[in-house]
Amino acid sequence: MFRRGPARFYAFDILELDGGDLRSLPLLKRKRHLKRLISAPRSALLYVDHVIGKGEHLFRLACREDLEGIVAKWKYGHYDCNSVSSWVKIKNPRYSQIEGRDKLFERKEPNGTTDTGSKAASKRKTAVAV
Repeated sequence: MFRRGPARFYAFDILELDGGDLRSLPLLKRKRHLKRLISAPRSALLYVDHVIGKGEHLFRLACREDLEGIVAKWKYGHYDCNSVSSWVKIKNPRYSQIEGRDKLFERKEPNGTTDTGSKAASKRKTAVAV
């Protein structure tokens, strides 16, 4: 997590394209649109592919590799921010890097101290924990 290198953006969904709203389309159709947009394999913008029907196996692999977890989505789900979600994050209960992770997101004050007592700091910790 502390290695520095070129920044990468991992794209797993697209909600709008050329001014058109794609949120009502099923996830797999939105991903097809996204994949067509991302063509260069060595680009800083990377397409996140999906696995269908082998989620349990993928989760075991994620746990074995000490990853935080996986995200499971309904392949026919449309994107609706006002209703029940069609995705769930499944966390690795033995993830080794969970302890102290919130410290990575604390704001440092100009004098070198950490802002931990303010309401803003409390909100940031809550957002990270979600």
